[in-house]
Formats: sequence, structure tokens, C-alpha cells
Amino acid sequence: MCISCRQRDAQNNLIRLQCVDSQLSLFRGNGRSFYICKICLEDSKKVLKALMRQCKSGDRDKFSNILKEIITDDRKS
Repeated sequence: MCISCRQRDAQNNLIRLQCVDSQLSLFRGNGRSFYICKICLEDSKKVLKALMRQCKSGDRDKFSNILKEIITDDRKS
């Protein structure tokens, strides 16, 4: 389920992320994680609000930059 739009979808249509010590990263295999759908990634305002709520942090610019890096890395692979 996407944390932004709450829509259910197959895991291959979602990006799995995690927050460790208020740092956003791709899921590394341990700990709690969450999903964001590829449709919601185009609406950055809605996604950033969900990320700040999920990671319990208010640093909007940091999340925006990290999310852009993760998206570009994910598209290259």
C-alpha cells in the first residue's frame, strides 16, 4: 500500500523505502519499511508530506533532494 495515496498495488509497481534515524533510503533488508507508488512520485508535494509524517521529521528540502536521487538511481537500474 502506498503511504501517500493509500492505494493497493503489486510490489513491483511500488518503491520500497525506509527511514533510519530520520534518514530516507532504499530498503536495505532489515527494519521497518514503507512503499510509494510510481504515480505518486510525480506529485512531490503530496509525497513529501507523507514522507515527513512517516519519518517524523520536518526537513522538507532534505527529503526532496534524497527522493530525487533515489528516483534517478531507480530508473537507471
